[in-house]
Order: sequence, then C-alpha cells, then structure tokens
Amino acid sequence: MGFKERYERTVAEAAACCEACGRDPKSVVVVAVSKTVGADEVAEAIEAGAHDFGENRPDSLEGKRARFPQQTWHFIGNIQSRRIPDIVRDAALVHSLYQQRHVPKFDAAAAASGKVQDVLLEVNVSGEASKSGLAPSEVAGMLEYCAGFPHVRVRGLMTMAPQGDAQRARACFADLARLRDEVRLGLDGEQAAVFDELSMGMSEDWHEAIAEGATIVRIGRALFDDAFESPAHA
Repeated sequence: MGFKERYERTVAEAAACCEACGRDPKSVVVVAVSKTVGADEVAEAIEAGAHDFGENRPDSLEGKRARFPQQTWHFIGNIQSRRIPDIVRDAALVHSLYQQRHVPKFDAAAAASGKVQDVLLEVNVSGEASKSGLAPSEVAGMLEYCAGFPHVRVRGLMTMAPQGDAQRARACFADLARLRDEVRLGLDGEQAAVFDELSMGMSEDWHEAIAEGATIVRIGRALFDDAFESPAHA
C-alpha cells in the first residue's frame, strides 16, 4: 500500500469518526508528520491530496517549505530560543509553546516578519515526568501573559497522550477538551473566538482524539511507514 492509499484510508476513517460522533468531517485537519521523510515523499503526499505537514526541526522545516511554499507547515518540535526567528519565518502554526520566556521572542520575531504568529499551548495533561508542557492549572495564566503580546495569537491547546493504552489516551484527550472549554469561558469575545483548536492524537490514538473533539491530528507513521500496523479501535 502506497502513501496515496494510506492517506485516502485515513481521511475516510477520520470522516467516519466525525460522523459517528455528530461532527463535520471538515472540522478535523490531518497533519501529515513528514519529519522522517524527504522532499520526494512530501511531493508524493501533496500529489495524493495532503496539504498540511508537520516538522520538528527548524532546518528540515526551512528546506521543505522552501520547496513547497504553497503548503501549510506546522512546527511540532521542541522550541530552542535561538531558532525562534527561523520557526516564525516558516511555520503557520506552532504546536509546542509552553515556556513563558519564549513568548517575547516569538512576538519580536513575528513583528519583524510582519505577521501574527499562531501558536498552541502545550499541556502535560497526563502529568508524566517524561513529557513537557504546562500543567493544566498554569494554562489560564499563560494565556493572560500571551495576551500582552500583539504578534502572538493563541489558537488553542496541544497534548501528547500516554502511549500503549487507548483508554488512558482517550481520558487524556477528554481532559484537554474540558480544559479548553473551561478556559474559553474566561476569555473575552475576540479571544474566545480564535481559541478553538485542539491538537491531539497521533498514529496510535487519533481515532480516540477525534471522538473527544480533536480539531488537528498529527499522523506520521500511519501515513509514511509501510510497516506500521494500526491498532484496533472500538
């Protein structure tokens, strides 16, 4: 099975998941995580219909965006302060902001680029020591801080669930959705209107994420790896 078949199957399954829980299939964006493949594989993906791509390193993001500037590029990796101007130059959406010290740097870089940088706040919902991100109790304060920077726009939240347990993953996603809704109640009309994204779910657990309200799923191996076997889903 080639990328085209895997991508079409994934999009069809995502649409079926949406319909099963009363959601519009257009409400979910499938981000093809291209961090492990080259430009030729990205070209094949574009030909198959993929237009949103995720990268975790600024250099790879720069090279691929330069070749495919019409596509939408997401930065999903760890943020290094010195690379923030590069990330801002190339990323439409940054999924992994959680350190307050990075906010002024994103604001300055975005101002210099003449743009407003859309970001998601990374939240460590599971509380695992191995995962980075804000504690759920810190999200409201971080949002308030970000509101003071006109070139940074917080679009929602992102999380990574515990691996290997679909039930735990689904509970994690449900908690993030509740947190988004609770925090949103405290925002003014303009802030609330744009604070609507939930980036959650990867190759192993994106079905559960959509069922709990994901608007963005980040899928890499299930699309690009011939050997990947999708886990069974109820």
